Amino acid sequence: MSRTHTEVTNALAQYMRAITLREPAALRKLREESEDHPRASMQTAPEQGQLLHLLARVTGARKTLEVGVFMGYSSTWVALALPPGGKVIACDLNEEYTARARQTWAEAGVTDRVELRLAPALQSLDAMIAAGESSTFDFAFIDADKANYPNYYERALTLIRTGGLIVVDNVLWDGEVVNPENHDPDTEIIRAFNQKLHADERVALSLIPLGDGLTLACKL
Repeated sequence: MSRTHTEVTNALAQYMRAITLREPAALRKLREESEDHPRASMQTAPEQGQLLHLLARVTGARKTLEVGVFMGYSSTWVALALPPGGKVIACDLNEEYTARARQTWAEAGVTDRVELRLAPALQSLDAMIAAGESSTFDFAFIDADKANYPNYYERALTLIRTGGLIVVDNVLWDGEVVNPENHDPDTEIIRAFNQKLHADERVALSLIPLGDGLTLACKL
């Protein structure tokens, strides 16, 4: 154990990837094809995807939620962790990106485990709550527009069962959360969101400095 963080240099990050990553072929193909995409920064890091896979397994997840699909990288990792009959409810509104996600799901053999809700995510989440699906999800991953992070979180907390896990990406915001000169709207929203979760006694909390930072919140 250590009381301090080991600095993750580029060399150490490559080493970590080399000795831990077990990336399925369909996901490696997607990651390599989208490397030069104008919105490539929206793609989940492979180490994060593998962690989501592990978390879904150890929580025994069967019914999971994803807010922000992009090209299907993270949802595929989670779907691969689910048992027969398991389902990822994937919320996004971009038809172009989710068309590539459908291809990834098919190539990974998980099409039957993913249900895409192509609409504004808040609309989809509210519809699920109205349909009586509160406390029926085991696991949720939030990685979408930052302005709605508090709204997505509150709805996910309603939909997740007690003992279920919510994972939220980009909580370190490329390190800008500690830059006192940065007051752009998204940075301020992430700062406020982090403070909100720190004070939220409805969850047990941990922040993992992997990729751009993942917050884990277990519903109590």
